[in-house]
Amino acid sequence: MLFHVTMDVDIPRDLDTGARAELVAREKAYCQDLQRQGRWVHIWRVVGKYSNVSVFDVGSTDELHDVLWNLPLFPFMTVTVTALCPHPSAL
Repeated sequence: MLFHVTMDVDIPRDLDTGARAELVAREKAYCQDLQRQGRWVHIWRVVGKYSNVSVFDVGSTDELHDVLWNLPLFPFMTVTVTALCPHPSAL
């Protein structure tokens, strides 16, 4: 199942810089691991925002829910999920 996911990140400005760096490093490692597994198919930055647009390929909505909830930055995100299906005009 494919999903288009928009993640807008809003880390509190008063968060300790060391804690912030550790959180961002864990997020990057988790993201890259999911990409290697083929579950996080695409990720793009949104220009001018701390935001990304991603495509996930997972087996179920429950699996996507677990993937998203385990993102280290999830507590600081606003997430929008859209289910995708093949378009009849696609090659």
